[in-house]
Amino acid sequence: MDPRPPLPPFTEETARQKVQAAEDAWNTRDPQRVAGAYAEDTQWRNRDEHLVGREAVVEFLTRKWQRERDYRLRKNLWAFSGNRIAVRFQYESRDADGQWWRSYGNEQWEFDDLGYMRRREASINDVRINESDLRVTPGQGELPPF
Repeated sequence: MDPRPPLPPFTEETARQKVQAAEDAWNTRDPQRVAGAYAEDTQWRNRDEHLVGREAVVEFLTRKWQRERDYRLRKNLWAFSGNRIAVRFQYESRDADGQWWRSYGNEQWEFDDLGYMRRREASINDVRINESDLRVTPGQGELPPF
């Protein structure tokens, strides 16, 4: 596999680049594109699901974006060290009934030497919101705390 820069060990600048690249990819809602950033044998914990392998990630993301409509995400760097990055994020989406949700979370990422994410752990909480409360704009600076 070709390297996927930026590569570890991360500096603040390269960690921010990695976070922005992840945000940009996830906002396409293209499971294949997103999964391309993960190692073939990646290990995930997302809420109560445990996934192993890039194909499992594609299947998970396909299901996710079928139920989370008009999804839009913002990620911010929280911390980094060596080959690890921690992020906080918020995303908003609406369900099949039209109800809007804001999801708050934290992720821990670990990368291999080629820059592919080999481990992702996500903890996420959901809050019902009104459409008038939407505020997540991809690529627009720091997230509010709550």
